[in-house]
Amino acid sequence: MLNETIVLEGHIINSLALTRVLDTILELGGNFTIDEIRIGKQSTDPSFAQITISATDETTLNNILGNIQKLGAVVKEKAEVQFIPADMDGAFPENFYATTNLDTFVFYKGKWIPVENIEMDCGIVLDTKRNTARCIAINEVQKGDNIVVGHQGIKVIPLPREREKEIFSFMTSSVSSEKPKKLLISEIAQRMKLIHNKNGKILVVGGPAIVHTGAGKHLSALLRAGYVNVLFAGNALAVHDIESALYGTSLGISLQDGQVTTGGHRNHLRAINTIRRCGSAKSAVEQNILRQGIIYECIKNHIPFILAGSIRDDGPLPEVITDTMQAQKLMREYAQQVDMALMLATTLHSIATGNVLPARVFTVCVDINHAVVTKLIDRGSAQTLGIVTDVESFLRELVQELI
Repeated sequence: MLNETIVLEGHIINSLALTRVLDTILELGGNFTIDEIRIGKQSTDPSFAQITISATDETTLNNILGNIQKLGAVVKEKAEVQFIPADMDGAFPENFYATTNLDTFVFYKGKWIPVENIEMDCGIVLDTKRNTARCIAINEVQKGDNIVVGHQGIKVIPLPREREKEIFSFMTSSVSSEKPKKLLISEIAQRMKLIHNKNGKILVVGGPAIVHTGAGKHLSALLRAGYVNVLFAGNALAVHDIESALYGTSLGISLQDGQVTTGGHRNHLRAINTIRRCGSAKSAVEQNILRQGIIYECIKNHIPFILAGSIRDDGPLPEVITDTMQAQKLMREYAQQVDMALMLATTLHSIATGNVLPARVFTVCVDINHAVVTKLIDRGSAQTLGIVTDVESFLRELVQELI
C-alpha cells in the first residue's frame, strides 16, 4: 500500500473543497485518513486539514493526486518542484504535469512561484536562471526546456465560492433555457459596465449566426460604444458581415424581408472578391467601399480581431490567418489580457477559446443549442454561464441595457 499526505488550507468547508477531495479519493480507488482538521470559527477564518491518502499502486495514487490538486490539495512535504529537460522539440517528457486553467504555483528555491499565462491542457516550463515559470503548449516545447514533471511542489488555487450573494452567484456554471433571461442579461450588462469603467477588456467570440439572425447591427453598436475590446471569429462571420454591408444579404437571403434575392447565392463570393481586390478589409474601409458592419467597426475603432481559418473557408478574406497554430498563438496572447468573454453562437470557436482562457475570466456562452454550452462547461471551463436562447434577442436586449 502506497501513501501520500496532503494538506488543504483556506475556506475549504464553505467552498466544499474538503468534501470534493474526499469524494474524489474514494471514486478513484483510494482511501484516506484525516490526520488533523481545524475549522475556522468565523466566516473569514481559514480552515486546515491534513489527510493521508493510500492506494494499492503508484498509477492510482498519481491519478488521485493529479485530480485533487485541481481542488487545492498540496502534497505536505515542501519538496521542490521536479523538472527535467525536454529531450526533443514539440513534445513533453514522460510524466509531465498537465495544467488546469486555475492559478498555479510551483515551489522552487524556497518560494512559491506563480505560473504565468495559465491555461488548461498545457505544461509548465521553469526558467531556473530567472526563477520564473510559465505555461507552455506542447508544440512550443524546445529541446532543453526545463519541463515540470510529477505532482511534487505544485499548488493549484481553486475558484473561491463566495459566501455573500453577488452578481451571477446563483447562476454560475448553470445552463438553462428557463432561467429569467431578462434578469441575466441585466446582470451581464452591469458586469460589462464595471469592466468598461475600470478600463478592463471584454472579448467577443462570434459565429456567422450573428449576421444570419440580423444581430450584426447590435454587435456593431457594442463595438462603437467601446464594450468590445477584441473579437475572435472565423472567415464565415467576416464574410457574411461584409456581404450584408455591401449587398444587404446573408448567404443570399435579404436581411430586410427574409426573401431569397436573385443571384444572391453568389453574394458571399462577390464580397470576398471585392475585399481581395482592395487588398484587405482595412483598404476597403479606407477606399470608402466598406462603410458599415462588424468588421468595419473593428477597423474604424482600432479594435483587434483574430480571424482563424479552417479547411472549409471560401476565399478566404486577406485578414484570415490560415496558419492554425499562428492563430492559436495570437488567441492565447489576447486571452490572457481579458476580464470577460462573451461567446455567441459558435461551437468550435467557443470551445477553442475556452481552452486558452484562464479560469479567472468570467465567461458567458449564448447559443440556441443546449449542447454547445453544456459541452463548453464539461470541457473544463467551469467559470461559464450558459444561456440557451436566440443570439439576436440576446444582443438586442443587451444593447438596450448598455446603450
